[in-house]
Amino acid sequence: MKISSQFKIVSVLLFFFVSVYCLFAEVPPAQPGPQFLMLTNDQWVNEKIGQMTLEEKIAQLMMVTVYPRQSESAKNSMISVIEKFRPGGILVMQGTPVKTARWINEFQEKSTVPLFVAIDGEWGISMRMDSTIKYPYAQALGAIKDSTFIYQMGRDFAQQMKMMGIQMNFAPVADVSTNPQNPVINFRSFGEDKVNVSQKAWWVAEGMQDGGVIPVAKHFPGHGDSETDSHHELPLINHSKERIDLVESFPFRFLTESGIAGIMSAHLNVPALDNSGTPSSLSTKIIDGYLRKEIGFKGLVITDAINMKGVRTDRGNAELEALKAGNDMVEFVPDIGKAIASVKQALSSGEITLEEIENKCRRVLAAKRWVGLHIYEPANTKNLTARLNSPYFEVTNRKLIKSALTVLVNQNVLPVEDLVNLKIASVTLGSQKLAAFENMLDKYADVDHFFLSKNATAREMADLRKRLDNYNLVIAGVQGINLYPSGKYGTSEMQRNALADFIRDNNVITVFFGNAYALKHFENVHHAKGLIVAYQNNQLTQELAAQLVFGAFDASGKLPVTVDKRFPCGVGLSVTGNKTFAYSIPEEVGMDSKMLASRIDSLAILGIENSAYPGCQVLIAKDGNVVFHKCYGFHTYKQEQKVLPGNLYDWASLTKVTGPLPALMKLVDEKKIDLDAPFSNYWPAFNGTERGKLPVRDFLTHQARLPAWIPFWRMGLDEEGKLSREVFSDHPSAGFSVRVSEHLYLNNNFKQAILDTIKNAKSLPVKKYVYSDLGFHLYPDIIANLTNVPYEEFIKQNIHGPLGAYSTTYKPYLHFPLDNIIPTETDDFFRNEKLRGFVHDEGAAMLGGVSGNAGLFGTANDLAKIFQMYLQKGYFGGKRFISEKTMNEFIRRQFPDSNNRRALGFDKPLVNNHRNKLKDAYPAVDASKNSFGHTGYTGTMAWADPDNGTLFIFLSNRVHPTRDNLQLFNLNIRTAMHQSIYDCLAHFPR
Repeated sequence: MKISSQFKIVSVLLFFFVSVYCLFAEVPPAQPGPQFLMLTNDQWVNEKIGQMTLEEKIAQLMMVTVYPRQSESAKNSMISVIEKFRPGGILVMQGTPVKTARWINEFQEKSTVPLFVAIDGEWGISMRMDSTIKYPYAQALGAIKDSTFIYQMGRDFAQQMKMMGIQMNFAPVADVSTNPQNPVINFRSFGEDKVNVSQKAWWVAEGMQDGGVIPVAKHFPGHGDSETDSHHELPLINHSKERIDLVESFPFRFLTESGIAGIMSAHLNVPALDNSGTPSSLSTKIIDGYLRKEIGFKGLVITDAINMKGVRTDRGNAELEALKAGNDMVEFVPDIGKAIASVKQALSSGEITLEEIENKCRRVLAAKRWVGLHIYEPANTKNLTARLNSPYFEVTNRKLIKSALTVLVNQNVLPVEDLVNLKIASVTLGSQKLAAFENMLDKYADVDHFFLSKNATAREMADLRKRLDNYNLVIAGVQGINLYPSGKYGTSEMQRNALADFIRDNNVITVFFGNAYALKHFENVHHAKGLIVAYQNNQLTQELAAQLVFGAFDASGKLPVTVDKRFPCGVGLSVTGNKTFAYSIPEEVGMDSKMLASRIDSLAILGIENSAYPGCQVLIAKDGNVVFHKCYGFHTYKQEQKVLPGNLYDWASLTKVTGPLPALMKLVDEKKIDLDAPFSNYWPAFNGTERGKLPVRDFLTHQARLPAWIPFWRMGLDEEGKLSREVFSDHPSAGFSVRVSEHLYLNNNFKQAILDTIKNAKSLPVKKYVYSDLGFHLYPDIIANLTNVPYEEFIKQNIHGPLGAYSTTYKPYLHFPLDNIIPTETDDFFRNEKLRGFVHDEGAAMLGGVSGNAGLFGTANDLAKIFQMYLQKGYFGGKRFISEKTMNEFIRRQFPDSNNRRALGFDKPLVNNHRNKLKDAYPAVDASKNSFGHTGYTGTMAWADPDNGTLFIFLSNRVHPTRDNLQLFNLNIRTAMHQSIYDCLAHFPR
């Protein structure tokens, strides 16, 4: 019994100490205070304060507000204020970057002591400046666990602000969001967990301070649990002192101990700290007593906007009361002359001392000295907007958004895979136009898009529900959600009911583009097969959310607030990416976008100007990220139709490595093909011939002694050299069902004549490398015979469909509008028509448009998917297509001791290519010996380099209107473009 009692006592004590440790473990060790305090006795500070009049010392504690969006007369009025009263700083509000920076420069020029220029930049300068990068709201940042990205955002803030001549940011928001109905904080808070809020606030602040900008955390002692907006009235924080210590003020304690430079005092009624009803910003007990003495904050204390209705005083002297309470600076002073006079009068009456004014002034000047205002230089406005939108800043933004996306439900549906068995619809609830979300979904799969407005009719809703019965997966994007809680966050009853019905009737992935709190108004959203919270709605968030749906990257976000019992704070499912494509920008993978675009643009335009092609497309990927995809020119030289990313091209000989080759690799994996077995094992027609004894490996490396090509169409000419009526017809019939082109059909029996001609073709005298189409004519039948599945169906079901390469097809005229297909040659000797949607290669055409050597059409994006699968050693989008062993075998040079550079099916760099000059190289000089790819006669190229993860896709119709145009080769455009990738990698700033 005694031992048991002692054990209980020890247990209680242990629990107490562990609890205390857990409470304060996240608070860093005490610091001496902000760094700028070491400069309060600096020579520059002493010099400036010694030159000031009393009025100027008081004015240093005042901050006035400017609106660069206003007229020149407003600017001139502010210059008069600066020249007359010498305020300590200005707060810049709405404006454009260049105009704002110019105004700041003019204001600084008129000030004897450099002005502190401040901004409300909670999500960056975009909160007040247009045409700049908008970083995520704090609620989204609260979902992120990696401090690196949030710290870097703070550094970005500092760099952008200093470009504009801004040295102070009224951010971060350090309020703990404990009231979902808060009408003013809400999404501006990092969340409801005080430690999470504290850490996030410090990471942002630390980034800014390390970048030389003063952060001012707000709104002390904590605005997170208010029910009113201090802009309009004085909010009540009706909690005990103990609760405020534990929750509301916890982040400010944390920030104080961490060494933050500034804290903003809020206009709040906090009876537990001051029961007089005095606004907290004007309360000596709260500012001087609680913040300064109890918490120990030594840095700058700046009020929230002093013109807000929540801080009115009976005597109209809020500025004076704020300074008396312990604030160092007063923000948004509406009448600085009156405020200075009020303080002077208080000095005369003894309400405030000169020593207090001078100490405050000295702290303000020390902070100015710390940010470098003692050596002030005007902001450089040249290319300012472009510099503020640097892709390096976008990289930070992308990483933040990706890390914030939070998966709350996943019933084995995320990431979306098994594309060949899915019929997908997207439904956008709250918008009626195709936007970034839908466009990005299209890059992954064949998706049909539907829209339902907030105010849709019951009939519209019923019609859509019926149409969705045809789909086995619905991706619902919920948009049109307001930031604040009024009116159920602006959602409509139709919108809420529609999502509920869709979830009830379909397999639905919901992507929620808005404030996480708004989820509580969607009754059965937790029954969706998948649920992603994106927190906000903009182009980049839409694009990245769509990428997450298909597995482009991992999901790791954790909900920073409690929505309701279904979704408590801290939940969030981890989802691992599946190595599908991501779509990004060059800087995210170590390339310079400006240099890359400049090089590729100039070469593409060179080709157009020299009539190498009427138009082209270029796609570049690195490490699984598509970082460049651009279209140039037109479909034809008539310049009637621009080239677009979704246009289909005749891939020509790229068919070899995108149609039969992946099927053959799969059959090697399944041991249905032995690369060293005689070819006649798989093509019995070669039995008994010398050719049939050669191994499959020789055929795939173009050393099976086959002629380069045979013009089969000439076999169908009559004695006069015209198309024989026994072989060709200008209309289809039972005996002429093989379609060669739009107006030409072939006798059904002619295919056997082609195969017999290949069999009987005279062998070349020596076994050596001679590029030949002939063997590839045979592979479709070989594949069909070995699988008992028609060739086209086999590659669609096993390769192109699962990859999401849904545009990849033979005979595209059957599946796509002709105006979406790039035309090739105007054939004036065989088919006598402009070829559009029909294969250019005559041999493939004679086989009905389906051959192993040519015939596949598709987009640049889908061609890239196939080659990315190769780069990833046979794996893509969560599916293993080809074993790594087989992939490695097929992409290696097979006969390194000979002059045959070929891999199995794939092309390889010229022997000793790295020693060549660019004009003689193939492909790029710097392409590694492990790289592989292929080109096509129509002007196409795909090349992959596993040594650095790069992929280069070039599509053109250089044969339009005639194949005699050799300018693409003469100008060496493809090789030069390919080399540009390596040049950009080499010159990327480290």
